[in-house]
Amino acid sequence: MSRQHTIHKHHHHFTWDNKIPPIYEAENGDSIWIETIDSSGGQLSTHSTIQDVKNMDFNKVNPVSGPVYIKGAKPGDTLEVEVQDFGSRSWGWTAIIPGFGLLQEEFNDPFLKIWELSNDGHAEFLHGIEVPVHPFPGTIGVALPEPGAYSVVPPRKNGGNMDVRHLTKGAKLYLPVWVEGALFSVGDTHAAQGDGEVCGTAIEAPMDIQVKFRLHKNKTIAEPQMYIPGPLKSEGDERGFHVTTGYGESLMDASKKAVSYMIEHLTREYGLKDAEAYALCSVAVDLKIGEIVDVPHFLVTAFLPKSLFN
Repeated sequence: MSRQHTIHKHHHHFTWDNKIPPIYEAENGDSIWIETIDSSGGQLSTHSTIQDVKNMDFNKVNPVSGPVYIKGAKPGDTLEVEVQDFGSRSWGWTAIIPGFGLLQEEFNDPFLKIWELSNDGHAEFLHGIEVPVHPFPGTIGVALPEPGAYSVVPPRKNGGNMDVRHLTKGAKLYLPVWVEGALFSVGDTHAAQGDGEVCGTAIEAPMDIQVKFRLHKNKTIAEPQMYIPGPLKSEGDERGFHVTTGYGESLMDASKKAVSYMIEHLTREYGLKDAEAYALCSVAVDLKIGEIVDVPHFLVTAFLPKSLFN
């Protein structure tokens, strides 16, 4: 029978460092609740303004709660983390931060959207535009084997800021164990996101997450893997999608063009401002690789669910 425990949000850190002492020791099979802070590290709130976005301290972003020591975990093992549930969430934010995001050269001014997250499974972006809420952890992982402190902002071989929006309730994440005890941490919880998180932020929302640990001894993987419950459906299947394509001689160039064309579509067809369209792409539009084999000719598609619009 598994034990239950709560990790409180004041037990958080901003780097992957295998010298950070664990704040709890979990048994194989334990299920724990973990409180998280939003990815601003508490610098933004329901009363924040664009000025608060300008003043953000990037040394305090993307905190993760933990680490949790998994008894019996050794290098070469695999740690299975099952996402069991999420606690209540009441608000979130999406921002365009100068110098950050896929189209940072084009968007130099800050933008901030404060979301009210209701219990009906949707969040209103603007009047007539609602985004489905599907919570997941953006940053989740274990300690790295290398000594020293490493930023939690990018994805790495230990997991990190992967931002896989399908890692929702019922999904399982498999993490390679690099150090004794694994030293698991999680944070950066999101209420919704499009594949790509193109403006750099999703619906960033503080919330609790319940996870269960299972240790696979002597099963070695090089980088994270996942089990995602099927069938895998995108929101808005019944009403279809508007899809833009971007061609380029790198996946980055192709992605930028696909998103730029989607922003043009949203401003033209729905009257959104450029910054609003960019932010909506980040929380609700999915980037997909359409063509990668005819190097150096790449094609990226951007899928906009028409169900967003009432």
